[in-house]
Formats: sequence, C-alpha cells, structure tokens
Amino acid sequence: MASYEEELEKYGPFARKTSTVALLGKKLLVYGQDNFVKKGPAIIVGNHCGTYKDVAVVCKVVPWPFFFTANREIFSKSEFNYLVRKHLHLYLGNFGLLLNFFLNPYKSLFVQYISSNIAKVGTIPVDIYVHGKREAIERCQEYLKKGRVLIALQGHGRIVAKDPNPYVTPFGRGISIISYNMVKQEGIAVPVTPMAMYGTHRPFITPAKIHVNVGRPMFITDHWLDGFEETVERFKKALEAKVNELFLELIRK
Repeated sequence: MASYEEELEKYGPFARKTSTVALLGKKLLVYGQDNFVKKGPAIIVGNHCGTYKDVAVVCKVVPWPFFFTANREIFSKSEFNYLVRKHLHLYLGNFGLLLNFFLNPYKSLFVQYISSNIAKVGTIPVDIYVHGKREAIERCQEYLKKGRVLIALQGHGRIVAKDPNPYVTPFGRGISIISYNMVKQEGIAVPVTPMAMYGTHRPFITPAKIHVNVGRPMFITDHWLDGFEETVERFKKALEAKVNELFLELIRK
C-alpha cells in the first residue's frame, strides 16, 4: 500500500491543475513566505472565508506535502454535492442554482473524484457541526508525531457579517489543544505558523487580487500557564490575534 506521501505525490499534478482552475482571474500576492517551517512537524493556521479558493491558495503557496482538516461532508458524494449547490446559491442566488443545473454533469464527475480520493491523501475529516472532535484531534497528533505538516483553516468558508472581523472568525480550541498535548505527551513544541488571506471571498472567475500574509511560527510554550484550560485559551487567543494582525497588514497594503 502506498504511503500518504506517495499518494500526495501521485495526486499532486491534479491538485495543482485544480488550484489553477479554482483561482481563474485571480492574481496571487504572497508576503512572508519564508516564514513557513521547511520541515515537520508543523501546523499552519489561517482564516477561512473563501471556501475552496482558500484550499487552492494553500496548494499554491505551500510547496511541500501537507495534510489538512476538512469538512466531513466532502468525503460523501451526496453530501458534497449538496454542499456545492448550497454555496452556489449562497453566493450567486438563483443564478447559482441555474448554474448548478447546467454544470451538473461536470460537477458530478468532480464531486465523485474528490469524495473518492480525498481520504487517500491523508485528509482528516472533521464534523464542523458537533463539539466532540476528540478523534480528529488524536489523528492530527498522530500525523504530527510522524513529522508531517497540518493545515487548519479557521472559519466557515464564508464571510460572517455579524462577527467583529467578518474575514477572521473566532478561532476554535483544536489547534491549541493539539499543541498542548504534543508538549505534555510527546515533549514536542510544534511550531504553529499563522497566515492571513484576503480576496478569496471574491466570486469564481471574477478578476481580483488575493493577498496572503505569512507570520513567524508561534509556540504554545511561549504562552504556558499553570493549567490546561488557561494555557489552551491563552494560546488560542494569541493565534487569533496574530492572524487578525496579519490580516490588517494586508488591508493597509
């Protein structure tokens, strides 16, 4: 059986071509790319307001094998098909439903291919609608113990107007918990690289610039307090604040 790394290499050309299609009309500008950790274990955490375009950007700016957490619905053909339809309607209204109808034969092939192969490249399914994510956390830790790089985008894949920053939604505790466990259980302080994106929310094909700002790696050991809850909460807030800071730098640019 092929290793995850071999599977990634096998599907790499497809991922690159798909990313190019997903970013049609978009110009990609990256700042701080040298801040990415060159060897694992490592985590890259960023905002998530552009659905599939965020993943396409990551594929473009991270030039070595990585593994990412993804909505469990993508692993099911029927649920992924519904998810695509929902997003088209959300962003394009009734025109999105019409587009979904006309593109359905091609979309079905795309959905079938993705849902059938996404698990083969080490993608970690996460149920975003429940709070119990222990299994996903444990799987992430197993990947990190093998020296792998994880991508964990924070958000719902769209702009949330009611949030203080619609482009950077409040972070969950998952990355902080994983970082804490890796120190306590394995004695490994995993570097967490913060990253902010702006422009991925622009509709498909619409000409626009996508800006990416990569910060220096952060370590939970620099935010360590006496207890688990206090440390996890402090690191979560630090990561969220840094991504917000990187995002605001993009706006100023």
